Amino acid sequence: MPHLVRPDGVRVHWEERGSGPLVVLLPYANADPAVYDPLEAELVRDHRVVRYDDRGTGDSDRTGPFDMKTGADDLEAVLEEVGGPAVVVALGDAVHRAARVTARRPDLVDAVVVPGGSPAGRKRLEDSEALVASDSVVDAFLSMGATDYRGALRTVVSAANPQMSEEELRERVNRQVAYQPQETVIARWRAWAEDDATDAGRACGDKLWLLYSEDMSGGWFPAGEEGRQLARRLFPDAHVEEVDDGMISRADLTGGFVRRVTARARAATT
Repeated sequence: MPHLVRPDGVRVHWEERGSGPLVVLLPYANADPAVYDPLEAELVRDHRVVRYDDRGTGDSDRTGPFDMKTGADDLEAVLEEVGGPAVVVALGDAVHRAARVTARRPDLVDAVVVPGGSPAGRKRLEDSEALVASDSVVDAFLSMGATDYRGALRTVVSAANPQMSEEELRERVNRQVAYQPQETVIARWRAWAEDDATDAGRACGDKLWLLYSEDMSGGWFPAGEEGRQLARRLFPDAHVEEVDDGMISRADLTGGFVRRVTARARAATT
């Protein structure tokens, strides 16, 4: 299995499948890698799909630090290693890292596709109904994560996946605990809660693609029309699109947007 060795000695594991335009599926805090399986299966038919494990998770070294800057630097190194430019698909805190790398290294990123969420910091969302805009909610959640990691993961997963049975929830939480230890995830949650990548997101211009549906975020982030309006105000040059459903249940929809972006990138270079 290929590994990228960072200047501090940490080995970052990555792998690839397929051939064609490059797409990188970014890991994110409290992620189960299987979340991306449907999208990878959709894209690998006509794309080269790269996935990697953040430091501290999976087959990468279980070594920090786990701050936003280090995560963005690791992402930049992965993109250089795999031969960008790439279309990157990002969720959660990975959106902030992707926006920073795209703003400073536009040669490495053709586009950032975000199926729910944005690079906006929490303070930018204060007028929304999103749970993440509430300091008391976020503080309580971080405290829960520090004392009851499984319970915190269950809260996030069940909110975003109301269709899951008790058995499915249990299996999902078990996989996530095995993939990402508590120390790593809590550090990344805190870094994300304190971060604001709005300026970097604006610097991405029309390389930023923000996809929204009514049920995509489980109430934690602005969704549906509220999400689209906020995104258009905060990121006026971004592509803000409505989709019928989420990345997992309708991977073909997200895959369709990725294909639009890769076709656009190819046309621009010919």
